[in-house]
Amino acid sequence: MINRIIKFILIALLLALAIFSFVDGKIGNGIFFTLLISLPVLLLFRHEYIIMSLWYLRKQNFEKTRSWLERIKQPDYLIKRQQAYYFFLLGFCLMASQKEATKAGPLFRKALNIGLRMKQDEIVAKLSLAQIAIMHRRKREAKNLIYEIKKMKESSTIKEQIKQVEMMLMRI
Repeated sequence: MINRIIKFILIALLLALAIFSFVDGKIGNGIFFTLLISLPVLLLFRHEYIIMSLWYLRKQNFEKTRSWLERIKQPDYLIKRQQAYYFFLLGFCLMASQKEATKAGPLFRKALNIGLRMKQDEIVAKLSLAQIAIMHRRKREAKNLIYEIKKMKESSTIKEQIKQVEMMLMRI
């Protein structure tokens, strides 16, 4: 993780180089340094380890996803939305490994309390919480979560997963 202070110093240095290049008459270098500023600015708002963990999650490589997330030593210093996705992704990795699925519940709750940006992610987090509630035989909590999910507009793939969770709920 590149420290936030280092990112600000890098932005200031590149900005100074861009201004010096424009003043010196080297317009091409000035434009290049101006465009180069966008990379550290992007990394201020998007954490590079979370980006890499999302990359491996799309490939369904949960071990690599978890290893990239574990590299973040202090998630409290992340921006709120990044913090929410950190807990969401970590909970998702724990749900994928069947042995630690019960530890994922508090992580999904933290992610929902902080606030996930996309409704699709919020639906997946609530659906996972419903599955955990079913595993612990908490039928009322699972029904409430499924009801909340149904109130949101969901896609057809989520509808199928909701039906599967409802089938699991009827078995209790």
